[in-house]
Amino acid sequence: MRSIRLSVPSALQRWYSMNRWTIFSIIVALGLVVDQATKLYVDRVMALHQSIPVIDGLFSFTYLRNRGAAFSFLSDASWRLPFFIGITLIAAVVIIVALKKMRDDQKLAQVALAMIFSGAIGNLIDRVRLGEVIDFLDVYWKNHHWPAFNVADSLICVGVALVAIDMLKEERNRQTVAE
Repeated sequence: MRSIRLSVPSALQRWYSMNRWTIFSIIVALGLVVDQATKLYVDRVMALHQSIPVIDGLFSFTYLRNRGAAFSFLSDASWRLPFFIGITLIAAVVIIVALKKMRDDQKLAQVALAMIFSGAIGNLIDRVRLGEVIDFLDVYWKNHHWPAFNVADSLICVGVALVAIDMLKEERNRQTVAE
């Protein structure tokens, strides 16, 4: 029986050689599964507004529902739901078009856009299904709370940060070539 050894360089090389749509599909699928599974779990096992401390004074699981966007933006607007659904669908199309136009070697940007897409669709599923988004990650210092968020929000934020890093990297590469 032959043993299979997978080294980090060969795994990275395999990842780097993957088609952008394969990378996109894997990240979107994983992101959606984790996002929706965690939200369904929280909805089933916790009462609304229930909080379970994980790290005292710093982090809790707190079940909340958010009718708005970040920081409850537009939560009381009567037109919020069609607005958020429309914006999400437009963003999804823009992401797919941008991904299609990318060079094959822009793996970081491809991963970033897949994360943003996955997060946006994860929250869209909540909006369509519930009319609001389930949030449960509560980061705070003593009595100062950051607005609660979820896995989809995390995917979006990390994806945006990776896009910024990729843009800086691309600019540095352009400057190096110009010199």
